[in-house]
Amino acid sequence: MSTSKPRGGRFLLIGLPYVWMLVFFLVPFLIVAKISFSSSVIAQPPYEPVIATIGDFFAKIGEFSPANYLRLFSESIYVESYLSSVWIAATSTLIMLAIGYPLAYAMARAPKAWRPTLLMLVILPFWTSFLIRVYAWIGILSDEGLLNSLLVGLGVISEPITFLATQRAVYIGIVYSYLPFMVLPLYSSLEKMDDTLIEAAQDLGCTPFQAFWRVTFPLSLPGVIAGSFLVFIPAVGEFVIPDLLGGSDTVMIGKTLWEEFFNNRDWPAASAVAIVLLMLLVVPIVIFQNAQAKAEGADR
Repeated sequence: MSTSKPRGGRFLLIGLPYVWMLVFFLVPFLIVAKISFSSSVIAQPPYEPVIATIGDFFAKIGEFSPANYLRLFSESIYVESYLSSVWIAATSTLIMLAIGYPLAYAMARAPKAWRPTLLMLVILPFWTSFLIRVYAWIGILSDEGLLNSLLVGLGVISEPITFLATQRAVYIGIVYSYLPFMVLPLYSSLEKMDDTLIEAAQDLGCTPFQAFWRVTFPLSLPGVIAGSFLVFIPAVGEFVIPDLLGGSDTVMIGKTLWEEFFNNRDWPAASAVAIVLLMLLVVPIVIFQNAQAKAEGADR
C-alpha cells in the first residue's frame, strides 16, 4: 500500500500535463488539420467535411486534398506574409534583446531593496488590457499625437512625422508590448549569477568588458534563449498590432489568417495557413532543443 500512493502521485504529476496538452492542444490541432484538407463551400460551417465520423476515416482518407497547402506556395500573398512575419519578429526580438539586456542587468545589479520595485515596474503594464495599451499608441503616434506635439514643441522637427500606419509603428508596438517577456527571463538568469566570478575574472587580468563577455554573457544565455523564444513566437503570429498600428503595406501572417477566416470565410485555406505557421515555429524549436540536449549530454 505504501508503494501505490507514490506511484499514484507520480502518475497524476506526469499525467495531468499530458491530459491538458491532449485536450487543449492536440485535439484542436487535429480538428484544424482536418479542416485544412477539406474544400470551401457556401454553407454553415463554410467547408465540406472530409470525415463526418471516426468510422469514415479509412473510407474517406483518399478524399484528402492538399490543394490548400499547394495554394500557400503558389500565391505570393502567403509567402510574403510568412517571410514578412518572420523578419519583423526576428528584428523586434533583436531590438528587445538590445534594450532588455541592459535593463535586466541594471535590475540584477541594483541594491536588493530596490529590486522588487524595479521588477514591479516591469510587470506594471500587464495590469492594463493589451488592447487598451495598443490603442494608446494610436494617440501617441498619430500626426497630432503626443510624440509629434512634443517633437514640434521642442523644435526637433518643423512639421509632424508620419509614424502611424507604418512599419515603424508596428516595431514600436511589438517592442513595447513584449519587452517584459524578454526582461524577466534575463533578470532571472542575471540575478542568480555569482558576483565572485566577475571578481575572479578581473583578478586574472580581464577588463570589465572581457569579464562580461566571457563570464556574464555565457552564464545568461539560458535567459537570452528563453526570452527570445517568449517574444519571437507570439510576434510571428501577431494580429492586433499590425492591424491597428500598421498600414496597408504591413503584411503579417496573423492578419492574413484573420482575413481568410472572417472576410473571405475560407476556413480550409485559413486552417492550412495556421498549420504551416505552427510547423514553422515548432519544428525549429524541437530541433534546437534536441541539439541542446545532445550537447549537454556530451559535456557530461
